[in-house]
Parts: sequence; structure tokens; C-alpha cells
Amino acid sequence: MKTFALSAEVRETNKIANRALRNQGKVPCVLYGGEKQLYFSASENDLNKLVNTPDVFLLNIDIDGEGFTAILQDIQFHPLTDRILHVDFLQTFDDKEVTVSIPINFIGTPVGVRNGGNLLVRKRAIKTRATTSNLPDAININIEELKIGDFLYIGDVRDDKYTFLAGDKSVIVGVKTARGALEEETEEETEEETEESTTEEGAKTEPSEPAKE
Repeated sequence: MKTFALSAEVRETNKIANRALRNQGKVPCVLYGGEKQLYFSASENDLNKLVNTPDVFLLNIDIDGEGFTAILQDIQFHPLTDRILHVDFLQTFDDKEVTVSIPINFIGTPVGVRNGGNLLVRKRAIKTRATTSNLPDAININIEELKIGDFLYIGDVRDDKYTFLAGDKSVIVGVKTARGALEEETEEETEEETEESTTEEGAKTEPSEPAKE
């Protein structure tokens, strides 16, 4: 994985201190997953460089001279200004697997598209589990040979170095006729609405996460 260096400072954990940090152009952050949670602040400008990119990074965080490796876990944005309000990081270890959403890099133009078909992208990233040394920067998929009616599935691109958290029959990308692509998109929207309704009706309690401030 690509790496990103982030300088940080230990911070107080109260709303007044957090408000003062934001006024100084800093963002309250927390690092968890190790022996104890660590509360720190980092430059908003540095975090914008980290967040405003499709790339996934392994972070080297320096907190007052002490180094930690981590991955970005969660971000809170201001609902009106989109400024970063709070960031959670998960501490990583060489021998422990982590789950990261890895972007997909589609290579080439499918034969089917050149013949008048429409590219139908169902996934632009894949949740992937592995040790940090085995996590790729991106999942590179060559789609040049796809003809109209062809699809690529999760099972077609699995790799022994990491595990995809999706079933083998889950569609990544395909080529349809113009009419077929429209029908497929409509079906997908219906499926998403059904999934959302099911989630709302039968929501389960998620594992506890660091308390937000």
C-alpha cells in the first residue's frame, strides 16, 4: 500500500478544547485498536490531502514523537460546509488483518462497448481483508475482452494474498446493450430500495466504536 505521513499532537478530550482546535485549523482525531485509545489533533490541510483522493493509504502517524501505523476508519463532515470535524483511525499491526475498501482500476475499453454496447459498472471498490503488507493499492481488472452480454464477477478476480468480503457471484462490471443496461440499472435501484427497507426494519446492533466528541 501507499504510505502517508501525518504529524499530530496529543489533545484534550472536551468540546471546548475541540472547538478551539478547529478554530486553529486542526481536527480532533482518535486512534484505536491498540492497548488504549489515543486522542490527538492533526492539521486540517494535511487531512484534506488524505481524504480528497481515491487512493488508500497506510498512515505513519507521529504523535508527539511516538510513531504508529494506522488506516483511516471513519470521517465526520460538517453537514453544510463539508469541513472535516473528526477522524477515527484504526491502529494496524504486521500480523493482524484489516478490512479496507480498495478501489477498482478498470483497464482498457471492452470489445462490446466498441461494438455499441454500454459499460455497466456495479462496483467501483471492493471491501478487502488482509494484512497491511498484502493489501494492494488498487484492484486492477482488464476489461478489454468483454463482449456484449459478458460480465466479470468477484470470483473471477480473487487473489490468494487477500480476501474479498463479497460472494463469488457478485457482479463487478459487464457490457449490455443500451436497452439491457437501462433495465439493469432499474433493477439495481429496486434492489437497493429493498435492501434499505429491510435494513431499516430489521436493523441489528453494530459493535461498539470509539465515542464521538
